[in-house]
Amino acid sequence: MAASPMLNASPLLQLLRSVCVLLLAASATVSGRHHTAPPAASRTGQSMYLAPNCRAHTASLADFGGVGDGTTSNTAAFRSAVDHLSQYSGEGGGGAMLYVPAGKWLTGPFNLTSHFTLFLHSDAVILGSQDISEWPIIDPLPSYGRGRDKIGGRYASLIGGSNLTDVAITGNNGTIDGQGALWWSKFKSNKLKYTRGYLIEVLWSDTVFISNVTLLNSPAWNIHPVYSRNIVVQGVTILAPTRSPNTDGINPDSCSHVRIEDCYIVSGDDCVAIKSGWDEYGIAVGMPSEHIVVRRLTCVSPTSAVIALGSEMSGGIRDVRAEDIAAVDSESGVRIKTAVGRGAYVRDVFVRRMTLERMKWVFWMTGNYKSHPDDKFDPSAVPVVEGISYQDVVATGVYKAAARLEGIQGAPFRGICLANVTAELDKSKKYPWTCTDVEGVSANVTPAPCEALQQGDVGGDGACPFPTDTLPIDQLTLQQCAYDVPPTSPGAGGGN
Repeated sequence: MAASPMLNASPLLQLLRSVCVLLLAASATVSGRHHTAPPAASRTGQSMYLAPNCRAHTASLADFGGVGDGTTSNTAAFRSAVDHLSQYSGEGGGGAMLYVPAGKWLTGPFNLTSHFTLFLHSDAVILGSQDISEWPIIDPLPSYGRGRDKIGGRYASLIGGSNLTDVAITGNNGTIDGQGALWWSKFKSNKLKYTRGYLIEVLWSDTVFISNVTLLNSPAWNIHPVYSRNIVVQGVTILAPTRSPNTDGINPDSCSHVRIEDCYIVSGDDCVAIKSGWDEYGIAVGMPSEHIVVRRLTCVSPTSAVIALGSEMSGGIRDVRAEDIAAVDSESGVRIKTAVGRGAYVRDVFVRRMTLERMKWVFWMTGNYKSHPDDKFDPSAVPVVEGISYQDVVATGVYKAAARLEGIQGAPFRGICLANVTAELDKSKKYPWTCTDVEGVSANVTPAPCEALQQGDVGGDGACPFPTDTLPIDQLTLQQCAYDVPPTSPGAGGGN
């Protein structure tokens, strides 16, 4: 991956060092809150990891004929391993863990099972197959009505599953590499018949935990939970060239109770994008994305947003809480994308403590995002955007404008609150704020915002709203789990 010139800049290094200190301190706090300390001594050859649930049975991919040479296809081995271990997914089975040893494990798409952990050794690399014929074609999502890239179906994701319960993808920071350059080239030259697959996609699932892995070079989006609940993405690194097409980091889609924390993302699209279906198809499914926490996120995305809401938001988006966000060389800090025809709403979005360096815009909202699946959308389906709060934001090196806020004529974006915001512009701008069809309040904002955001008082404490309640997803308990490197006989179990 070609490094961005910004990656060599000393301000970035200083920022990332500060973020690392913050993440380490936060990690200690999280550890203390969610699990007890490991035993003072453990058995020789035993390693520890965190997960919502430990597993009673463990097997190695090598047990099922896997060959980690980077050239042999392991598609059959992964599918056989999951199929074999699924016998433990039933009630009372104790669940199972598939251990991926050190090596380069080339594979096409495979699905997970319930009560299951996919665990990667620190030197394990799962490589996405370059043989496109190994990637099955699957139906489009009901809330999209078609593939995101193309009309019709889509390629399966590298790691997938549907109707799962209690699934973990974790390890000692092993790697899942989609080898996306082939896909990007074919996409750019319009040589793909179907929409590209993602690295990880789970549908209709409950309790999904993804942690301590590195995701590289996805064909398109990296992590895509959809129609699911109780999702935690924690301590994940996502990397792709900053000009790679649509390599979004983490995209919860029609999901509820989601926690994204302590992640580092460099991508060619939004670092986090919250979605809920596309136009009439999303309206028909009607599943909102709600109760979502994003904290301690570090993002580099020169062409897109640190956090985006939409543009596919036709099931609705509400109760999003983002805090302690750092970004460098990104297009915008928070971006709301919607359009006539989307319907539904984006409401109750709360953002605080953002540190941004070299941005085009700090805030960007648009009600004219002209991307539709077809011409059947309802022109009377006008989205509602209201209750958007930003506070304690410091941005330096802003080289377009502090904000570009463009609501919908006749349906203005209402209830915008800004407090304690400083945007340092690269050059003197005559119009640092662009505001049309928006209404709100502000306090202690530099440069002074447009008149439409000065229509009332923020409140007695000079702060915008931020919820004080604790969401259920923040109460998820992680356990200290132990594993032995599995023996080489198929199906043999190393107890936890």
